[in-house]
Parts: sequence; C-alpha cells; structure tokens
Amino acid sequence: MPGAALQRPAVVCRVSDLIGYTPLLELATTETGSRLLLKLEMFNPTGSAKIRMAQQMIDAAETSGQLRSGGRIIESTSGNTGLGLAVIAAERGYAFTAVVDNHASADKLRAMQAMGTALVYVVDDGTEELATAAREELAEDMARGQDNTIFTEQHNNPANAVGYFPVAHELAEALDGDLDVLISAVGTGGGLCGTARELRGLIEGFRVIGVEPKGSIAFGGPAHDYYQSGTGTPEGAEIGALVDFGLIDEGVKVGDIEAFATCRAVARTGLLIGGSAGGVVYEALTRLADLPPGSTMVALINDGGEKYLDTVFNDEWMRERDLLSPDTEREINEMLTKLRRNRYASC
Repeated sequence: MPGAALQRPAVVCRVSDLIGYTPLLELATTETGSRLLLKLEMFNPTGSAKIRMAQQMIDAAETSGQLRSGGRIIESTSGNTGLGLAVIAAERGYAFTAVVDNHASADKLRAMQAMGTALVYVVDDGTEELATAAREELAEDMARGQDNTIFTEQHNNPANAVGYFPVAHELAEALDGDLDVLISAVGTGGGLCGTARELRGLIEGFRVIGVEPKGSIAFGGPAHDYYQSGTGTPEGAEIGALVDFGLIDEGVKVGDIEAFATCRAVARTGLLIGGSAGGVVYEALTRLADLPPGSTMVALINDGGEKYLDTVFNDEWMRERDLLSPDTEREINEMLTKLRRNRYASC
C-alpha cells in the first residue's frame, strides 16, 4: 500500500492487482514554465479512482470480522464506487447489492450488473433526480440486523480515505517533492483528503483546492440540482465525515456548463475525462497562468469519459438540458491550444 513502487509485476493474478500505478500526463504549460499534470485515475480497473477505496473498505471489514466468507456487501452508489465493489465482490465470492438512482450513468449500472451485482433503485420512475440521502437510508435499512452483511457507508468510512494513501506515495515518488497545488473534486472527501493527509508527510508546502459542482452544499452557497455525477453533496444529504476542511485550503464551485464544456474541449486533445473531472480541469486551467513561474499543479482525474458518451458528449442530451455552450467550449479550447503550444516546446 503506502510506499508502493511505480511498476507493477509483469503478470498479475487478479483484476484488483491492477489497481494503482496510474500515470501523470502533462496537459498544459505556461510561458513561465508552470505546468498542469493530470493524475489519470481512469487507468485503474473500472476506469475510476474509487476502486482503490472499495478494496480498502472490504479489506478493513474482513480484518475487523464484520465480513466473512459468503457475506453480502450493500452500498449506496452513483456508479464508480459500485463498480469497484463489484470487482472486489466478484473476486472474493461476496454478494453485492448496489442501491442506485437514475442519476447514475446507464453504462455504470449495466457494468455492475454484468459482474453479478443486484441493483435496487430507490426511485424507479425514470427521473434523473439525484437521491443520495434516500439511497443511503435504504442501504442502511437493508443491512440492519442482517447476519454477515455490511453497509460499507462510503461517506463516513475511514477506510475510504486510507484507500487513497497510495496515491500520495505515487505522487511523491513521481514528482520528487515538486508540487505546489493539489486540486480535485470533493464528493465523499476520501480521495482528496486521504491523498492530501498522507502527502503532507511526504511533501511540504503545497496548497489543496477542493472543487464541487454549483448547487452542492459542502462549501456553502445555495443548493440546487446539478448533473455532474459522483461528486458534491446535494441538498438533503449530510456532508460526509471524510470531508476534512482543515486539509482543504480553498473550496470552489464549478457549474455544469463549464465542467462539461471542458470535458468536450479536452476530448479534442485525444483524452476523454468524466464530468466532475471536467470541473477540476476547468478550475485548474483558469488558475495556471497566475501561479509563480515554474510551479507544478496536479489535478486528480477520478474517472474517464467513456461512461458519459450518451450524456456529456451527446449534443442532443446536452441541448435538452440547456448545458450545451459552444462559446464556452471555444474559449476553453483556445486556452488549451495556447497552453499546449507551450507544452510541446518543453515536453
């Protein structure tokens, strides 16, 4: 776990052995030598960072005796955590029930089912409403009093954050101390806060920026619906215990239009990233030029864009929800083109 080498064995025996060792991509560079590096967590199995914490939560449950051979795992998920748990459950012979809503990507739901997951919809009327609080309440009720059954409760499970400690060690080894800003989406808080907490003991003096969708409540401001999936804290849901505000130097909000326009602009470079990652990259790009010369900013890219071909990358879906903004895409594309021109001179 912590201190893992950057190279995995040439041959592995389980899908979970492929977790970690994810690459860093230099997306953009300023004329003053500041650079934006993307930690591409979509190179994990299931295409997401969340399989890291899914594995750690099950490891912890087994160690504590809460989960034994033949047991059942229950979790409320918008997709990526569920995919990670589906892999671990399949490998170890557990039954897995995912409590979901239709806000999740259909491809994520189908993939979970393909791996043997039982899906329980908290709202089954076809609406796209994000029902985090209702999902978690149902998952807790389903597990209560059941023998050898656990609700992993990702938002408040300390093992979630521990699952990201290896990200800190991978970054420390790759960057050799050269880090000025760490920026990431904030959902459960485990990814950013777990990485930042462990990284504080390895690299000094970097700044931590958390990004949530406009409409999310973790960093204050008015609550309203949003389409960025698997991130933020919607109205009615509790801010998870893993969101450690003492570790986050600044919390910011990015709207769906800007986040999705960034995904679509970045796709023109050959890289597909998910919607919440688009919000992170948007915020990173707008800040890069203001950093001191020679700075390094790392953005955690928690999943890829292949699961969003029917949504973020679908003009009709975007237009129906008033999210399509060619002007915003054009502005981001122009910014990227300029910054990548600098990159080609140095990379």
